[in-house]
Amino acid sequence: MVRSAFPQLRADMNHVVTRWLLCFALFLGAMEAQAQYDPAFSHYWQLETQFNPAAVGRSPQLAINAAYLMGAGGFEDAGGTMYAGADMAFAIGKTRHGVGAVFQNDEIGFFSHKRFSVQYAYHLRLFGGTLSIGAEADMLSESIDGSKADPGETGDPAIPTSQVSGSKFDASVGLYYTHGPWYAAFSVLHLTGPTVYLGEVNELEIPQLYNFTAGYNIKMRNPLFTVTPSVMMRYDGTDFRADLTARLAYSNDKKQIYGGAGYSPTHSVMLFVGGMFHGVDLSYSYEANTSGLGLEAGFHEVTLAYRLDLNLGKKGKNKHKSVRFL
Repeated sequence: MVRSAFPQLRADMNHVVTRWLLCFALFLGAMEAQAQYDPAFSHYWQLETQFNPAAVGRSPQLAINAAYLMGAGGFEDAGGTMYAGADMAFAIGKTRHGVGAVFQNDEIGFFSHKRFSVQYAYHLRLFGGTLSIGAEADMLSESIDGSKADPGETGDPAIPTSQVSGSKFDASVGLYYTHGPWYAAFSVLHLTGPTVYLGEVNELEIPQLYNFTAGYNIKMRNPLFTVTPSVMMRYDGTDFRADLTARLAYSNDKKQIYGGAGYSPTHSVMLFVGGMFHGVDLSYSYEANTSGLGLEAGFHEVTLAYRLDLNLGKKGKNKHKSVRFL
């Protein structure tokens, strides 16, 4: 009786260990593919407030953005990332300001990462361009749903058998400078380098993430066409990721159709297509891995944006155009 039960027990233990190893490997693989702790959206030029608080209020329009990044295709419990943000500009006397809010929910396997942020930026004229200085306050919430793991009778206190969670306050800062057709920006997320405690025995250390982005709008001979090359670089003290993107846009009578491609050395290649009609911008991209998970285990991403004209400042005193939306 003991001999017949032992193989079944060993099979159950192997199944438990395999599930945990696969989940952990998938978690690490997705974190690497998404560039460190924070997700790396393909449409970074549309979602700048996701990684830089200095981008809020850069356009006189009320901007509402949402995005969904689907986890690696072909993997069970690959999860996904949902992002939503809104920002607007306002004037106090002769000074310009911006405020915004961000909500982000990143889930993969048993792990869940949530972030809620409020943002502020001050905009001033400098050297013929505009410098924006931004800061944000963040609330980070982390959880592990151990009830999905079915750990059996391992007895390991490091493996939770129920949901454990924790939260921590955080802060981020950024700079954004634009001059005519070009822009450059730098930001630091997780300025405090927080450690989030989950239950009594688990903790998650979140490193600072340094971001740099820049772009240039190239006008073609036909004024209806614009080519915009851009770059996004991320570094958390250990891992580095760069994204090079080029997009071609056709604009006519407040309508726009665009498409392009991106390349991240040693990570992935990406194609995207989208359009803007009556203030609604919808875009889709597919990012295929060039190493690790493989080309077929790519990431689908959809973004939706809506912009509404506002008039909160004096006419003719607060007019500017964001190079992101040309």
